[in-house]
Formats: sequence, structure tokens, C-alpha cells
Amino acid sequence: QVQLVESGGGLVQTGGSLRLSCAASGGRFNTYAMGWFRQAPGKESEIVAAVSRSGDITNYADSVKGRFTISRDNAKNTVYLQMNNLKPEDTAIYYCAASGATSYRATYIRSFEYDYWGQGTQVTVSS
Repeated sequence: QVQLVESGGGLVQTGGSLRLSCAASGGRFNTYAMGWFRQAPGKESEIVAAVSRSGDITNYADSVKGRFTISRDNAKNTVYLQMNNLKPEDTAIYYCAASGATSYRATYIRSFEYDYWGQGTQVTVSS
């Protein structure tokens, strides 16, 4: 059983930056592909970014490409989401998720492919 705890959310102005962290415990972190999802009020959850077990393969939603960067530190059992040039439409609850993937260099973009979820952290971008 893997536990995921997100941190780093908050209130920021348009154009600002935030760095989200997700600390994992209770499992072998390097056996999980990781992803960040978000859900805005009244909208469905969507993938934001994903990273492979190897850490060198990433995938991003078109809406965040060039602004967000996902990374992982397997030694610290942590995955990060660096968010730059934030926009009001980035306002949402951001969730970290872990996929018990067998492929070392694959990323996963669908929520059903993930086995464990964090409790979420709120990101609010003011205009």
C-alpha cells in the first residue's frame, strides 16, 4: 500500500510560479510511474503531467506544455510539479497518483491506470 501526500499548493497571481511536491511512502517508489492530475470546480479530472519509472520519459497536457515540468527523485521518494507562468484556468485541486506499472519507460495518462492517489492540494491563480 502506497501513501501519497501532496504539498506546495496555494494562492498565486497570474504569471507566478508554484512547485508541488508529492512524497510517497509504504512502497518501492521506483516501481511506480507517477502522474499529476487536476480537477477544477464543475469539471472532470484531467491529466496534467506524467513521468515514467525511469524518470526520463515525460508527458504533458497540451494546456501546460512549456509551462509545467514534472520530475522525480527516486532517492527521496518524491515527485515534483514545477508550475510557471500560471494562469487563472490552472486553478484546481491537484492530485498526485502512482501507477504500479511494469514498463520502466512508459507514462500513463488515464486515471484508471493509476492505483494510488493523494488527498490533493489546492492551487488558486488570481487574475
